[in-house]
Amino acid sequence: MSLVGKKFPNVTVDAMSDMGDDLRINVFEEATSKQQKVLLFWYPKDFTFVCPTELHAFQEALPEFEKRNTKVIGASCDTNEVHFAWLNVAKDNGGIEGVTYPLLADTHRQLANILGIVDQDFEYNEEGEEVFTGSNVTYRATYLIDETGKIFHESVNDMPLGRNVKEYLRLIDAYTHVQKFGEVCPANWEEGKDAMKADRTSTAEYLAKN
Repeated sequence: MSLVGKKFPNVTVDAMSDMGDDLRINVFEEATSKQQKVLLFWYPKDFTFVCPTELHAFQEALPEFEKRNTKVIGASCDTNEVHFAWLNVAKDNGGIEGVTYPLLADTHRQLANILGIVDQDFEYNEEGEEVFTGSNVTYRATYLIDETGKIFHESVNDMPLGRNVKEYLRLIDAYTHVQKFGEVCPANWEEGKDAMKADRTSTAEYLAKN
């Protein structure tokens, strides 16, 4: 079930800073109390393969997110201790040393289960007993949350598929344009391109030009 258009869950979760500080972060409050957008991205596990490429990609783009008043937060179901261990492994050895944004440690899967992004299922054996199946880690889910705590974008990738970080910058630009000008953004819209009014005349004029 999609959560777009709904408020992000008001849940506080353990987190780890790049300096090794144990934190408690509420994503909804990060957006609403600080009047900023939040990009929250989930990845399956620390010390894996695609995951460090994504964490470094978000780190490299961090100045661009900051220009857009957007806080980046990573998340998995690993513990704070495992996060900190991975933060102390060099990039050229598969680690995430140099990542400076916080990492949620949703070890009880409270928030991940509310969002419905955990790879888990249950079957019944011949004795009628419930048997757990699945990896019990999260898919590559991404949420963009606005200053009111509303989710304006969500996406979920299967585990082998890494994200395109530039697309989230484009989406933030588009949503900010909508907030500022009250226009709507057509397919492949980028900052500086024409947007449209939400009526048939504007759509027809846009299509005639493009």
